Amino acid sequence: MLKNSKVYVAGHRGMVGSAIVRKLKAEGFSEIITRTSKELDLRSQAAVEQFFTEEKPEYVFLAAAKVGGIQANNTYRADFLYDNLMIEANIIHAAYITGVEKLMFLGSSCIYPKLAPQPLREDYLLTGELEPTNEPYAIAKIAGIKLCEAYRDQYGCNFISVMPTNLYGYNDNYDLNNSHVLPALIRKFHEAKEAGATTVTVWGTGSPMREFLFADDLAEACFFLMQNYDGKELVNIGTGEDVSIKDLALLVKEVVGFEGSLEFDTSKPDGTPRKLMDVSKLHSLGFKHSTELREGIALAYADFRNKLVEV
Repeated sequence: MLKNSKVYVAGHRGMVGSAIVRKLKAEGFSEIITRTSKELDLRSQAAVEQFFTEEKPEYVFLAAAKVGGIQANNTYRADFLYDNLMIEANIIHAAYITGVEKLMFLGSSCIYPKLAPQPLREDYLLTGELEPTNEPYAIAKIAGIKLCEAYRDQYGCNFISVMPTNLYGYNDNYDLNNSHVLPALIRKFHEAKEAGATTVTVWGTGSPMREFLFADDLAEACFFLMQNYDGKELVNIGTGEDVSIKDLALLVKEVVGFEGSLEFDTSKPDGTPRKLMDVSKLHSLGFKHSTELREGIALAYADFRNKLVEV
């Protein structure tokens, strides 16, 4: 990518997309193309093809998706499958027909089988059953990976796929019902501290192991791979380190400054027992994350407090 290349970031207002836009601006890119969902409905094939024909982006970061935590995934199963299938199919096809030089599709670690060996290697894809609670989202993301592979095989398109681990950071979603675990914990502990509560309830048993990557580190990795990787095979992006939900909650508690105790609501689902990415491929290409978990949580908490009026 050249500094004056036309780069389209789909999903630029989300946590991942906004991090990619920040990275591109920091690197001096001047032709960054964005559209809000009100300006462009990515579920509409006609609208997407018209947009690509008019704007003619040379590079595409496909970070647009309908996302949410366990409860949202399990409740809005049709929406998660339909919306994500349409978004990725329309963008990938439009990128092909308008001659985009390179496209990066961002998936999710939930594409891997629920009980796959740990850590999760790229070649574990489609080797077992998925976690039922987020199966529709996972199937849509798997379809996106396979679309990129198929357009590469049939048409020679330089479309690559990356699989981020659990993300957090600036512009995260802090809705208590539809957010992921880390932002939900940040909000819970903050509100408990403000209310002078003595306990905070954490969903599940606290035993599942999870890996967390700061979104700006993901953006760094995406930029690096867009410049340096042209392979057909997907690439995991993560830290290669995980933590139990209980220890994560204790870390958030410490950062927020909540003085009370923890309770675990075991009636709530735990989800996959463990999700740790094998990032040896990413490391071998020459990239490693730079933001450690406690530092990242402090940055995310500061961002949350700055945006309290919007929550």
